Amino acid sequence: MTATGGNSVGERARLIATALPSLLPCDLGGIAIFEEEARTWELVFQKHDQLLRGEDAGRTATAMEPCLLEALTTPSLLMLAPTATADAPGIPEVLLQAGIGLMCLAPMTTVSRRLGVVVIARSGTEDFSPDEQLFISTLAEHSAMAFENLHLQKTLAEFSSQLQKRHELILDAAAEGIYGLDHKGHVTFANKAATEILGWQDRDIFGRPLHEVHHHSHADGTPYPLEECPINAAIKDGEIHRVDSEVFWRSDGSSVCVEYISSPILRNGKPDGAVVVFQDISRRKEIEAQREKAYGEIKRLKDELEQERDYLRDELNVTVNFGDIIGESEALQRTLAQVEAVAATSANVLVLGESGVGKEMVARAIHMHSNRRDKPLIKVNCASIPKELFESEFFGHVRGAFTGAHKDRIGRLQLADGGTIFLDEVGEIPLDLQGKLLRALQEHEFERVGDDRTISANVRVVAATNRNLAVETEAGRFRQDLYYRLSVFPIEVPPLRQRTDDIVPLARHFLHCACKELGRGMLIMSTQHAKQLLAHSWPGNIRELKNVIERAVILSQGDRLRLDLAMPATHIEESAGPVPSEAAEFLTESEFRDAEKKNIVAALRNASWRIWGPSGAADLLGVKPTTLAYRMKVLGIKAEK
Repeated sequence: MTATGGNSVGERARLIATALPSLLPCDLGGIAIFEEEARTWELVFQKHDQLLRGEDAGRTATAMEPCLLEALTTPSLLMLAPTATADAPGIPEVLLQAGIGLMCLAPMTTVSRRLGVVVIARSGTEDFSPDEQLFISTLAEHSAMAFENLHLQKTLAEFSSQLQKRHELILDAAAEGIYGLDHKGHVTFANKAATEILGWQDRDIFGRPLHEVHHHSHADGTPYPLEECPINAAIKDGEIHRVDSEVFWRSDGSSVCVEYISSPILRNGKPDGAVVVFQDISRRKEIEAQREKAYGEIKRLKDELEQERDYLRDELNVTVNFGDIIGESEALQRTLAQVEAVAATSANVLVLGESGVGKEMVARAIHMHSNRRDKPLIKVNCASIPKELFESEFFGHVRGAFTGAHKDRIGRLQLADGGTIFLDEVGEIPLDLQGKLLRALQEHEFERVGDDRTISANVRVVAATNRNLAVETEAGRFRQDLYYRLSVFPIEVPPLRQRTDDIVPLARHFLHCACKELGRGMLIMSTQHAKQLLAHSWPGNIRELKNVIERAVILSQGDRLRLDLAMPATHIEESAGPVPSEAAEFLTESEFRDAEKKNIVAALRNASWRIWGPSGAADLLGVKPTTLAYRMKVLGIKAEK
């Protein structure tokens, strides 16, 4: 068992371990790679801000082996407490001494292989939330796919190397034929290989012009003039002549593809004959064609793997659940209820809404709650693709299909096979290409540009637009049959002005993210700031709100958030007038938490400490019971005896 790795798998594990603290709060986290043949482990762990190294890493690796083996055979998450239970071993002593109080282990497995374990550990004994557990499971699944891709790439590289060595052995084993010519170009010598390759016996060719015997015609049968023959040219000019590909004619009248070198024999500095060394390259030509085909297939697989890897890497950086969608307004809850209802089906979904309302987030939620979540979600921004490249972008192309097509390209539909394709701004698809897209969606098959081979692809479509496609259809700018194919289940995403209850929570979330990304200390959003945000109509929706908050963080000096400098000018003019002192309504984070705690306790007392059901505390506060239970846990609220 080792604690670090220098190969590509170890480097990938180190990248994931280094990124873990920024993705999920933890005191110790990392990846344990299981070498199944040797039954050894390779650990890459991040403790606080540093990778574990030296003796610490070695002790941790040895102590954790029983836990890792247990987790590797567990189909779901394995939770470890300080003491062992009937279902799970306890936390190793070396980690208890380091202050670890709770561990979560997630197996990284595929259909055929056990790859390792994702380990997340924290001090204290606070349970991992359901969202955190879902994130850890998803991280383990994506990590397993990433490491499996590395294994497949290695296998392809080994196959390519073996194929190349095989070709080299075949070429090295090929015998060469040798002819000797006099100053007239007549044959004076022929070795065994020459006889075997061409079938001419010595008695048949000695004393005869070599050109007349087997170099008299081109491959297509047209005459090959003697004065153009490179073999005889060496006898005339005394220079070496190399020919990569011509044909020599056999004794049975057939031809063989050869390469040859005609070297002059010099006597007293003057040409007095030539030596012709030739090689039958028919087999090599056949092998080259096979190799080119094999290399093309390997390159296609490599390109497909690289593109899938890039998409998976992007997906790893995003939390894949409803936690992405912040807010508890009634309008948003209606939308999420529709998402939850349709996600488990195979129906195509049309997401409607103004620009900037978060249609892509809804599409991602639909995909991640469907039975296709283990397959890729491929995103296509139809508004950003030039009209002449639409067909290539969707269906792919083969090399030489059009000017600039220097290599084969895999289309987005093929990449999304088995998964979901998200067509953003679907109303921008050119009318003349909508029919081909409709056929591909109906028949689950298509052809790449310049190719006559049919490719099958089973994809689910989630489309989004801020246009009224029904009006576009009536105006003839969008195909009616494609509209009905896409809008099996339409979902309307409400604009931010209809989600006023979500404005402040969203703003606080964006403020936290902006401070972290820009390396700023955390800024406080006051009550006055909240009033300013609620007074604005937000025509740019969530995108505008995010931009305003980021701009405010950039413009802020010291600890004061300068939202007034970041708000749009129209808002400043509308809200001009005396502004109450911010200091009078300023709440610190601690004060805000105390107020929230008091409010929840008051609701609980009013409901006789019932959380669920009509007139329960959750119903009184207007939140989900699970949300209230989570907040009680975070704030340390326990039922009064």
